[in-house]
Amino acid sequence: MVTDRQDGGEAGLRRDAVGVREVLFQSITAMAPGAAVVASIPGGAAFAGGSLPLSVLVALIGCLLTASCVGELARHLPDAGSVATYSAQGLHSAVGFLVAWAYVFVEALVAPMLLLQLGFTMAGSLHGQWAGYPAQLWWPWALAGAAVITVAGVYGIRAAARLGTALGLFEIAVFLLLAVLLTVRAGAHNTWSVFTTAHTAPGFSGAGGVLAGSVYCILAFAGFESAAPLAEEAHRPRHTVRLAVLFAALGVGGIYVFTTYAMAVFYGPDRFASFGAEGAASWDGVARASFGLMWVLVFLAVVNSCVGNANAGVTTATRTAFAFGRVGVLPRALAVVHPRHRSPVVAVGAQCAVALAVALGLGFGYGPTTAFYLVATIIVTVVIGVYIVVNLACAGFFLRRRRAQLRLVPHLLFPVLGIAAFVPALLTAAGLPVFRFVAKLAAPVSYAGAVVGVWMLLGTGVLLVLRRRHPQRLALVGRVHAQDEEQRTPHRSGAAPE
Repeated sequence: MVTDRQDGGEAGLRRDAVGVREVLFQSITAMAPGAAVVASIPGGAAFAGGSLPLSVLVALIGCLLTASCVGELARHLPDAGSVATYSAQGLHSAVGFLVAWAYVFVEALVAPMLLLQLGFTMAGSLHGQWAGYPAQLWWPWALAGAAVITVAGVYGIRAAARLGTALGLFEIAVFLLLAVLLTVRAGAHNTWSVFTTAHTAPGFSGAGGVLAGSVYCILAFAGFESAAPLAEEAHRPRHTVRLAVLFAALGVGGIYVFTTYAMAVFYGPDRFASFGAEGAASWDGVARASFGLMWVLVFLAVVNSCVGNANAGVTTATRTAFAFGRVGVLPRALAVVHPRHRSPVVAVGAQCAVALAVALGLGFGYGPTTAFYLVATIIVTVVIGVYIVVNLACAGFFLRRRRAQLRLVPHLLFPVLGIAAFVPALLTAAGLPVFRFVAKLAAPVSYAGAVVGVWMLLGTGVLLVLRRRHPQRLALVGRVHAQDEEQRTPHRSGAAPE
């Protein structure tokens, strides 16, 4: 069997292991559409009211701007380091290191966050159906979820990608089916007015309510870039990753628009400001009251979304850790791969340990629900910050390194507009009350800012040490290994590189 080798002779990730479908569902499941429809997007209803579908549409347009920038960079820089490599090439190697430091940190937290959600979702639903089941017995479900995603991670990208594809298809099918039923049941109440400012919540009238709602909807798109770290394992990565990132944002965004429209016209646009994530005025409540056992499918879709998102998080975290362990800016052991499955097995083991430590430690310390919101706040704050940097990197890359290919709209205008779209979302995620619709965070969720600050301060210290003792390692942050492999490997039938 032919094996890929890195410069040092170590086996690398499996080349050409997955195609467009699997890479696409890596981004889709990382966005967790089921959980987003049920929990994230309804947060904007308090501001946009029955005009929430318009808010989702605005958020979709904003996210497509950044998705376009990621796609442009992925076409030129196919590397498992993804956003960190883009930042190093487009801005500076030091910026690339700090992005890597931040991105590995938060992607490692994705799995424990979803294990917490899996735990309290399962325990709460079982207790609701059978009072004898203890409502606080959440941790066995977290352990079961951890076992599934760890096994998939060890068995390699094909196993993890196939699991993600199956899970993603199921949750999408459930919510599309329910959205069709809601639209049909709404009958004559179907109206395009939900795509205007006519139904915004009291106190947030007009465009202000729609824009405030869109900020909460933008948070539901986080994860669309998760296809990028699969660049070294994807077939034709320059083409595949770019398509996956764009189609994931566009496709899932379309699902968000349709499902939100369906629920708004069914529930009633003028009373939609009271719609939320729990109780009778929620997806679960409506499914129970109006469609009987349909709530079971909604419940299973949310559980499915938790596992799928956690699986995607493991894939993203371990590939990013592998990329920077390989060049020595993170422990080199993270670049060790399984001799048969070609998975970054040490990184997968480290991810499992982190997931269990964070989920169980914070879950028992604060309770699983509070711990979930704390970890989610850390993740979203950092990820949105990374998106802003990547937008800057897109402009910087084409200005500095591809001036002949520079195009005004995708390489300069889109990055500026993308940054403008994400700055309010960043302030909202961090709980900084710059806008009146931003709620100040309460403890312990408010500790998220301090956690991020300490982690980035520690990363700055590591950066200074690397610059002084190992500057050559820091320079390798921007190296594109897949491109190196492409240049060393003869192309079949005399075909030119992509």
